[in-house]
Amino acid sequence: MTSFKKSFVKPFARPSELYTVEDSYWKKLTSPVLVKEFGPIDYVHFSRRAPYHFAISCSARVQVYNPVTKVVTKNLNKFKEAAYGATFRSDGQLLCAGGEESIVRLFEVNTKSMLRQFRGHKAAVHRTYFTRDGHHIASFSDDKTVSLWDISSQQISGHYEGYHKDYIRAGCVSPVSENIVVSGGYDKQINMFDSRTKSVTMSVDHESPVESLIFLPSGSLLISAGGTEVRIWDVLAGKLLAKLTQNHKTVTALCLAKQGTSIVTASLDKHVKIYNVSTFQLSHDITYPSAVLSIDISRDDKTIVAGTVDGIVNITKRDTSVKHNNENKKRQARAAAIVQSDGIDMSVPIMQPDQMSKFDTALRKFNYSQALDLVLVHAVAFKKPHITVYVFDELCRRNGLVQAISGRNSKQLAFLLNFIVRYIGVRKLSKTLTHVASTVIDCYWDSFDTCTLEVRALLTKLHTVVENEILLTKRLLAIDGLVKMLIISSEVLPDATQTTKIDSKSVVKN
Repeated sequence: MTSFKKSFVKPFARPSELYTVEDSYWKKLTSPVLVKEFGPIDYVHFSRRAPYHFAISCSARVQVYNPVTKVVTKNLNKFKEAAYGATFRSDGQLLCAGGEESIVRLFEVNTKSMLRQFRGHKAAVHRTYFTRDGHHIASFSDDKTVSLWDISSQQISGHYEGYHKDYIRAGCVSPVSENIVVSGGYDKQINMFDSRTKSVTMSVDHESPVESLIFLPSGSLLISAGGTEVRIWDVLAGKLLAKLTQNHKTVTALCLAKQGTSIVTASLDKHVKIYNVSTFQLSHDITYPSAVLSIDISRDDKTIVAGTVDGIVNITKRDTSVKHNNENKKRQARAAAIVQSDGIDMSVPIMQPDQMSKFDTALRKFNYSQALDLVLVHAVAFKKPHITVYVFDELCRRNGLVQAISGRNSKQLAFLLNFIVRYIGVRKLSKTLTHVASTVIDCYWDSFDTCTLEVRALLTKLHTVVENEILLTKRLLAIDGLVKMLIISSEVLPDATQTTKIDSKSVVKN
């Protein structure tokens, strides 16, 4: 007597990658280092020069941190009130900052000495930036004005007033021109100024109070954040290109990563989202314990610093060690073991070699109806439908499908029909389920008049689904025929052209 062979449920081929390169890049983050500051973190900015120190604007001081040791190396405390928007110059030697005192201050980072004070604004200055040439500072103030300051002469070189009707809390400078400055206000307007013409060259409406602005490295695309939306503008055409609407609370900060190929947004909904510049699609999401006010990433993408409303500086390093890479490979291998198709989990349960599933035991005892009952439960049928379909295949092979389906009450029949309706359109399951549906109709043909309304509704739905599948198949066959005609035409055309050339040569010779 031969022993009963345990069933082997064949897994489906894996259709797509579950673990992308982008995931691998951003999931190499180590445990964060948390530093408590006094008050909300208004602004974070990294130096463009190695070792990429970063400045934190918080309370009445600006602190410069070392990204390696995560400790304060410089403390700039020449402020009597709150300090805002401290940024480094491109060489990392100078730092400018605004504040509640309406003064723009210029510091030398190494000596911590204050080199200049630019006075002229009448309200708090929330954002300050060095222009591309490093010789001027652009400031954006709550007095609804934008100013350009000459560092050497300590005089104002450009002043733009009357273009905004509310506080200006966002601004940026062009990465390709020292003459272009962009401001964003709580009046929802975004204005671009050119210091050569002393006028506005572009004005667009963000439709929400503007919280942050940033240029892409090319200088032709401008990104604005305000409300729950991030918008991408074509500067040359002055039109909107795309909207990013993944957040459900106000987006507070913007920065770039991966050499300008990724857009990073921070929001009050505690999420930092990373988008691909080429597609504007969300590629990664990082969750923080509290609302995020400011965000920046070092030029080498190894350090991410986020400032929160409760005064926490969250410093996270991206691990690029060999050990972490090996762990990512193992994670990818584990992800490859889980196969999904049409939203269905097609992973195969891991069993011991001598372990026999319950439906195998029922099949061994020729209890076909019991074997089908064991896989027609919600935990199996709607989470691992390929196992249920395997049992159907096994019952067909044993000529026991009619015996297993017959004699079911209305509730069991409704569950069976619901399973068929749900998965008959799945390509890898449709062949078996089409045969099962035909067998169900044959077995219960004489008793359909006495069935419940639920069973009748499911039969009507099955009819509609099958008709739609047939219509879709016909359309696909028509498309297939057209594609084949095009392929044949493309193969014949070169031969005809070659024949024509030969005939023309023969005519010339004659």
